[in-house]
Amino acid sequence: MGRGNPLARRLARAPFFVGESMAIPAVRIETERLILRVLTVDDFDDYLAMTADPETFRFSERGPMGSDEAWTRLLRQVGHWALLGFGPFAVEEKASGRFVGEAGLGDFRRNLGPEFDGAPEAAWALAGWARERGYATEAAAAALAWMEERFSTQRTVCLIHSDNELSLRVARKLGFSAFQERVYRGYPALLHERQRPIPIASTTI
Repeated sequence: MGRGNPLARRLARAPFFVGESMAIPAVRIETERLILRVLTVDDFDDYLAMTADPETFRFSERGPMGSDEAWTRLLRQVGHWALLGFGPFAVEEKASGRFVGEAGLGDFRRNLGPEFDGAPEAAWALAGWARERGYATEAAAAALAWMEERFSTQRTVCLIHSDNELSLRVARKLGFSAFQERVYRGYPALLHERQRPIPIASTTI
């Protein structure tokens, strides 16, 4: 699969499914430095490089992904868009076109209880070169704003390893606050929630 496989590209674009429920929306968001769009089969090589990096799963129960696992994850992310109308975005650096990573919201069915599973879950993962540049916060903030506007979402959640200080810092910047500590797949995790900001009405004195 990937850019060098024309069969994969052709199959990925084939109209196997007909009907509005399976249509993938053409969403594109621009921030100051980034472009957010739906993942495609052409992202696979970059996606595999990101998920094969041990640092990507440093705070996880699993190790780096092989080609088949990365492909399955990519299909899951695109499947969000086909079935739910939202999902994780591919993130590009606007100036260079380089693949930054993914950021967005999903329904990952973690079975952590209705206070968590009932809300869209924010998630982000970045390629090694793009970390610690503020890209995760910038991309996730744009995805959250789009989700809240498009679906009138009032509450979102996220799950972060208790020792993952970088992601915890991103979550705080985005307005998330921890409401419960749980063990998830063998590691300590903090469950976070974020309420949609209430616009402040302007007044004339």
